[in-house]
Amino acid sequence: MKTSQFSFDLPEKLIAQEPAADRESARLLLLDRATGAAADSTVRDFAGWIEPGTVVVLNDTRVRKARVFAQTGGGGRTEFLLLSRREPTLWEALAGRAKRVKPGMLFHFPGNVTGTIEEAPDETRAETRLVRFDAPIDDLWLDRHGHVPLPPYIRRADTIADGERYQTTFSRVTGSAAAPTAGLHFTPRLLDALRDRGARVAWLTLHVGLGTFLPIRTEEIEDHTMHEELYDIPRATKDLVDAAISEDRTVCAVGTTVVRALESAWSSGGLREGDGRTKIYITPGYAFKVVTRLFTNFHTPGSSLLVLVSAFAGRELVLQTYAEAVRRGYRFFSYGDAMLIQ
Repeated sequence: MKTSQFSFDLPEKLIAQEPAADRESARLLLLDRATGAAADSTVRDFAGWIEPGTVVVLNDTRVRKARVFAQTGGGGRTEFLLLSRREPTLWEALAGRAKRVKPGMLFHFPGNVTGTIEEAPDETRAETRLVRFDAPIDDLWLDRHGHVPLPPYIRRADTIADGERYQTTFSRVTGSAAAPTAGLHFTPRLLDALRDRGARVAWLTLHVGLGTFLPIRTEEIEDHTMHEELYDIPRATKDLVDAAISEDRTVCAVGTTVVRALESAWSSGGLREGDGRTKIYITPGYAFKVVTRLFTNFHTPGSSLLVLVSAFAGRELVLQTYAEAVRRGYRFFSYGDAMLIQ
């Protein structure tokens, strides 16, 4: 299929630049896959749309302050997004104006730290660079010198408030370079409301990286290459999901990262617990094994996330619903509103 078939028109004013006044006040569009009907609600009322016995699965990854700025000897500034630490002093990173960032170049980072671009081995991704620092770089250093990695369509600098709002209230395991944004809407009160409704709340960890946010740059979606991301399925989550499937109860994924982790961990004997790596690329025609409901934000045109949602609900229906969301003034992307696909 053509990547252009997953495009839509979006007024710039509907790209959310700030989060909702409070997490639960975001709007929620209810999409019925069977009828195509779209109804308005709010995240605050989400629990009321969930059947008792549903297993609601959320991603508890924690976002690191992975965005850092460095100076060259000539005084220019380059932005780096640190993706993963290979050694205490070696990180894989995305670099701004990457074509200009060559092996051997030296950059001056905050805290009197320098970093040199290393020659990348063959298995390193073409989009990224290896940065060798002259001191160990860890999350304490990033907390002090890094910035919240807001996506580029949020056209402002990060603030102190983003340090809290671009993080889920239940984040636990640091390792992501972007937020699992569907989870940003959830509060302890909403989780309690789900439990009071008779839902079972479960957790997994998938660290968000290029596999989630790298855009599709190929003409055909099938030619896009997904990048590997790490996930972990606890035993308690395996047991809850396996029981729901065997009893024909609903499994509701909160976010596309949860979908990808659950579908990757499925085997004929049930969900596999423990650590895993996934490069799963869910496109139209995929037969879902685990997920039967999806709570998700509105995604960018031509993204693998929009392709995944289209696989779940049908491309034409999803694009029709996105057009309807535009007409109704819903806010889009990371700090925007959400939809529940039933």
